[in-house]
Amino acid sequence: MSNSFQKSIYKGSKSTLCVGCGHDSVTANIISALHSQQIDPSQMVKLSGIGCSSKTPTYFSSGSFGFNSIHGRMAPLATGVHSANPHLKIIGISGDGDTASIGLGGFLHLLRRDIPMVYIVENNGVYGLTKGQFSATADKDSASKKGSLNLFEHFDLCAMALEAGCRFVARSFSGDAKQLGPLLKAALNFNGTAFIDIVSPCIAFANHEGSTKSHSYVKENKIAINEIDFIEDQADIQTNYDKEALVAISDSHYLKFNKLAEDHNIGSLESAKNIISKSKNKNSIMTGLFYLNKETNLSIKPAKNRVALDESTSRLSKIDFDNIMSLYK
Repeated sequence: MSNSFQKSIYKGSKSTLCVGCGHDSVTANIISALHSQQIDPSQMVKLSGIGCSSKTPTYFSSGSFGFNSIHGRMAPLATGVHSANPHLKIIGISGDGDTASIGLGGFLHLLRRDIPMVYIVENNGVYGLTKGQFSATADKDSASKKGSLNLFEHFDLCAMALEAGCRFVARSFSGDAKQLGPLLKAALNFNGTAFIDIVSPCIAFANHEGSTKSHSYVKENKIAINEIDFIEDQADIQTNYDKEALVAISDSHYLKFNKLAEDHNIGSLESAKNIISKSKNKNSIMTGLFYLNKETNLSIKPAKNRVALDESTSRLSKIDFDNIMSLYK
């Protein structure tokens, strides 16, 4: 692939997040993935809700469209954007509070509708902007910075995504560029909702002993279920080697999987659910691509590009509007 867009075009404003925040590592990987796939910035839109994670779109692709919505409303906003202009590449950045709490309903319905977009959750298990309270993804019995224990079972967003019918479900760690990079590239080339739950430690409120979202805990308990390498040129694929599986993402894009001891079948929904359940019982963090299904489900497919509609077909006439308003006088 000949590069026409320089990597610098995918950069954004300087980060104002805490130095060492895992979210900035996610940003760096997004920039690299966009450059690798040569996504046209003018044909891309960045969406977010409220929270530390929702600052991320500011830090990449400053030349793209962007919208920072109210708390928990990134998913409905993405649905509206796709309905208005289905040709735009959508990247949504959310957080565990933004998605798993106030935004849970919108998140599940977006997955059910299979809206074509990359949906990223930067998951640290806390509300970083409001001083580190537990979020809905915090593991039960994990400790806060002040020492209190979380009393409630956590929401596993990947398990929820599978139940909602999402066809691309993955989990990664912000500090694992080798795994996260190829997952992002594959997500950018997927026709449907590509969901990636990224454990991204909050160094201010969730990087202490007792936190299950800290750098040290994730590194010590992370188990990769597949080693992923994104292959761009179909011509380079000749054969299936032992212990490898090639999976087509589109007519010209493939993922190569080096199967490890888990020998996980990414095409099996049952296997994906089992591996997530297994990780919960082991107190381990399984990462990788849990599930991939190329068969398109029902999706919002606008008959017309609403951006191109003229005023006469997209709004009421002045006479009709005045008639309606007269009812409220």
